[in-house]
Amino acid sequence: MEKIRQPQQERSIEKKNKIIEAAYEIFSEVGYYAANTPEIAKKAGVSTGIIYGYFKNKRDILSYVLKIYINKVALPVMDYFETLNSDSDLKKAVSDVVNMTIDIHSSNANLHNILHSLAVTEKDINEDFINLEDHITSKASEKLSELGVKTDNIKEKVHISMNLIQSFAHENTYDKHKYLNYNTMKNEVENIIISLFS
Repeated sequence: MEKIRQPQQERSIEKKNKIIEAAYEIFSEVGYYAANTPEIAKKAGVSTGIIYGYFKNKRDILSYVLKIYINKVALPVMDYFETLNSDSDLKKAVSDVVNMTIDIHSSNANLHNILHSLAVTEKDINEDFINLEDHITSKASEKLSELGVKTDNIKEKVHISMNLIQSFAHENTYDKHKYLNYNTMKNEVENIIISLFS
């Protein structure tokens, strides 16, 4: 079996990244199982053989796509945490994070569903999502403590808040029940979270 190459030169790194970006788009459009390597190669502007020079198989490409996805969903929130200081308003911060999470879900809607459905059967994907949750829980808890929020069981409350926000963003993006007022629901979610830390 031909050895998988690790690109060193800028041109090779760029080629590998193009393949990953092409896969990201195709997985988002048609799903993981419906996608194939010739389609990915065509979109990336390379031959199918080139793909197998950089990746073992489609599943190997998926692991890189997952890393990009995790960065896309985590970095905006983590960067936002860094802007908060002692003058920041907790209610506004909670509302901002809820809005950001809705935007992240909306802009990555298809891939979000695809990756989370794969997490049910793919242990490594599930572990990556758990690690992401752990990282956000830890950083948010540290930031709240830095900001002078004093409460028992802070990590548990942060995790509950994360689940509430994720659940609402999912509901708002995918489910759209006609009998629900989503602005009202958003306010309720934010009020519940504020009450946890008051």
